[in-house]
Amino acid sequence: MSTNIAKDSLDETARIARDLIRFDTSNFGGGKSNGETEAAEYVAAYLENLGLKPTLIDAAHRRTSVVTRVAGRDRTKPALVVHGHLDVVPADAANWTVDPFEGLIKDGMLWGRGAVDMKNMDAMILTALSDIVGNGEQPARDLILAFFADEENGGVFGSHHLVKEHPDLFAGATESISEVGGYSVDLAGETAYLVQTAEKAMVWIQLIARGPAGHGSLLHPHNAVTALAEAVARLGRHEWPLRLTRTTEELLTKVAAILGTDIEKVGPEQVAIATGSASKFILATLRTTANPTVLTAGYKHNVVPDQASALIDVRTAPGDEEATLAAIAEIVGPDIEVVVTYRDIGLETTLDGALAEHMASSLQTFDPGAHVLPYMLSGGTDNKALATLGIRGFGFAPLKLPKDFDFPSMFHGVDERVPLDALVFGRAVLTDLLRTY
Repeated sequence: MSTNIAKDSLDETARIARDLIRFDTSNFGGGKSNGETEAAEYVAAYLENLGLKPTLIDAAHRRTSVVTRVAGRDRTKPALVVHGHLDVVPADAANWTVDPFEGLIKDGMLWGRGAVDMKNMDAMILTALSDIVGNGEQPARDLILAFFADEENGGVFGSHHLVKEHPDLFAGATESISEVGGYSVDLAGETAYLVQTAEKAMVWIQLIARGPAGHGSLLHPHNAVTALAEAVARLGRHEWPLRLTRTTEELLTKVAAILGTDIEKVGPEQVAIATGSASKFILATLRTTANPTVLTAGYKHNVVPDQASALIDVRTAPGDEEATLAAIAEIVGPDIEVVVTYRDIGLETTLDGALAEHMASSLQTFDPGAHVLPYMLSGGTDNKALATLGIRGFGFAPLKLPKDFDFPSMFHGVDERVPLDALVFGRAVLTDLLRTY
């Protein structure tokens, strides 16, 4: 049975996340977007109420990002960037059981597009800051808060624009934290939190097949649509080899130790599968992926087109981009043109140093005895753009989740939702981190 929770009983984090969900900031890619302006103005108003001076920057019409700096107790320490994004991927309401932009509270959860990706973290950043600044305190060091536009399109009109055109906003920063890390997983009764220390490189490509146009009733041995379909099928079904990086090897070795499993006997993939729903993220980091996403060809039933194309989302381990492109050219064959439409770097760091220690300490303060492990994200974040300024990025949006909660499926999925108590937990952990680090 659904249980609706009255507005007044909501933790402020859930209320802000709900409000942000109600701004439909759908990003369709390629520059087509509903825009982030209203959501950015909402965030800016909240920051102003805390006595801060946010800067709003438009990379294009209605593509608004917000940045502000918060003075820390020790200004000799390097600044920490704490960032989120305000855009979301589109949601087809016909496939949802709730209105994706209503921000509905039911069954102890906040439902809506952006509930986990990533208006929940945007809200946790704001309320953690409020818990510190609103009480007349200062964070341990300078914080640079950034709420970016366009992350779901690779940050062209968001993080990449800001680091290129306004790098001064991030002056003095050496580290950053953002989304898709710090969430809990159940390992045979043991709780572990996965902190994102790496993310795969992104290479978006277009396959183009060409051939003579003609009447659909004639023989066409060099049909562009057929050639494209065969190439897409070969690439989509290609079995990429196992490729462990330092991060994935460390994660799986530590998971195996917690589970009492011999990784040498069962193999890396079986250890990954043993992480439950988290395996959806982890398995995708053990090899290259190349998923066809969009097909385009033709304009009339009885006309064979002279061109057909497909979009492929390619993700590789950091540094494997060129070798992967060469392999793709071999797989699709010489008659298919491979065009790189967008690419961004992969990242890999280690879960060590003072920030890593403080993240682990803050998590274990609120969940004693939990393990804290590094992992690689199969997707990407705005940490890629910040890395071009020499800023070391982590994924740390802390959430303590129910054991049976399929967290990876919430990302870009139908009926996206997050437990309300997970938001309360995340706010507390993040507040502790910003107070102490």
